[in-house]
Amino acid sequence: MNDASMRLDRFLWFVRLVKTRGAAQELAEAGMLRLDGRRIEKSSVQVRVGSVIAFPLRGQVRILRVEGLPLRRGPAPEAQGMYQELTPGMAESRD
Repeated sequence: MNDASMRLDRFLWFVRLVKTRGAAQELAEAGMLRLDGRRIEKSSVQVRVGSVIAFPLRGQVRILRVEGLPLRRGPAPEAQGMYQELTPGMAESRD
């Protein structure tokens, strides 16, 4: 059984959904993130493979499922492989 996890702020930054880790922390602490349906107010909450994250970003609500935990903040194609877009209409635009 794999119990690997990662801090939410690091995950959002590593997969290039936010420009800085500080921005990810602010998003979490403002109570604007939901993790598996629960409202999150701490950036230190752990995400795991299979977790579902919902949050507003650039005027849209994004819904993602964690598919892998990145080891670094790599290039965009590598980062995009770490999550699956569940947002209606967004999955088609990414292909």
